[in-house]
Amino acid sequence: MYISPAQMYQEVRTLAETVGRIESKIDGLLQETKDIRVDLADHEARIRTLETARWPLPSLAAVVSLGALGIALYTASGR
Repeated sequence: MYISPAQMYQEVRTLAETVGRIESKIDGLLQETKDIRVDLADHEARIRTLETARWPLPSLAAVVSLGALGIALYTASGR
């Protein structure tokens, strides 16, 4: 089977166009991945901020309950 130079050229052009489309799709995927990583880092930072802002609540509840217990014991002792 004989393949002419014109046929070979056309096949190479078709292959180059296909590779170009694949490259552009890969570039798009890489950009989306980068965007996802940025969003993930933002969410991680926001969650860390919420976690650090929330930690005093249980401590505050313990202090208030100990204060209430102290007042209750003081009033129960008759003073």
